[in-house]
Amino acid sequence: MLITTTPNIEGKPITKYIGLVNGEAIIGANFVKDFLAGIRDVVGGRSGAYEQGLREAKSIAIKEMIDQATRLGANAIIGVDLDYQTIGGNGSMLMVSANGTAVIAGDM
Repeated sequence: MLITTTPNIEGKPITKYIGLVNGEAIIGANFVKDFLAGIRDVVGGRSGAYEQGLREAKSIAIKEMIDQATRLGANAIIGVDLDYQTIGGNGSMLMVSANGTAVIAGDM
């Protein structure tokens, strides 16, 4: 499945617009990750635990979007947008959402 953030696919005509597809993933930031991230913030550096969590959540959201597009008969997703939001009373969880338009593109 071809996925692009652009509204078209260069050299490939879009023969049918199927509709909006999306996927979401929510990750919780547990106490150990928060503690280690706090230490890194004080002494500098990157939070590997958070970065890995974000990568995993992004992968899950994109996979859900692809699965939905596949079920609808699409062979590509255009106009993909990734959004990140904190949720929960104290922002203790992070939601990653992937949205795009499922299409059928010719010559693929």
